[in-house]
Amino acid sequence: MSKIIAVANQKGGVGKTTTVINLAASIAILGYKVLVVDADPQANASSGLGIKILDEEYSVYDCLMGDAKAPASIKKTEIENLDLLPSSIDLVGAEIELISRKKREFILKNVLDEVEENYDFIFIDCQPSLGIITVNALTAADSVLIPIQCEIYSIEGLSKLKDTINIVRQGLNPNLTIEGIIFSMFDKRLRLANMVIEELRSSLPDRIYETVIYRNSKIGEAPSVGQPVILYDVACKGSKNFLNLAHEFINFNKKELIA
Repeated sequence: MSKIIAVANQKGGVGKTTTVINLAASIAILGYKVLVVDADPQANASSGLGIKILDEEYSVYDCLMGDAKAPASIKKTEIENLDLLPSSIDLVGAEIELISRKKREFILKNVLDEVEENYDFIFIDCQPSLGIITVNALTAADSVLIPIQCEIYSIEGLSKLKDTINIVRQGLNPNLTIEGIIFSMFDKRLRLANMVIEELRSSLPDRIYETVIYRNSKIGEAPSVGQPVILYDVACKGSKNFLNLAHEFINFNKKELIA
């Protein structure tokens, strides 16, 4: 049984795309079939996995517009078991072009229906704004994974995202759940970062991952060569963090994998 996870946060700069790239890569290395859907016109998830599409190649934009099918648009990555449905700058135009379409919120769900059975997990990298593409991602998803940075503004962003999730549940996807919350870019030397973690762990009923992603220079360097950190430097702290997170993620989802 496949599971679709939207990785979202309405606040930018919280490590969302970094989480998608490295968690997906780590899960694939553990032997699961994984697809990353780059639903952000900046295409950082695509470049971070070493994929830059040519003008004549298809992207998620072409799939949303009905000009291509997902199977013809998916690219293999350097990691076995990890595929990518890439993005391009064309996706900016989709926000306007989809406005007049019938059932426009369900278009990405219909695209993924064609390939869902080929994967154990599908991760959708959402853009930080609440537009029609992000709504499509939340409508297509079974759950939402929320990376947050350990700072005060992240708490405000989390509250807004949960409001958005509730709106989507009411009108479009009643079965949407919160997969969990991940603390990213954590610096244990900062008193505020430690305070934020303690506050959220004690006050939130949602599932919070035990694994914390620490600030690590190798995580920041890896996208420059188009690789997940586990390929760039398997022995670094960042790689170990994401492998631990992958194990925690898989253990939580074992019941659904068996179903």
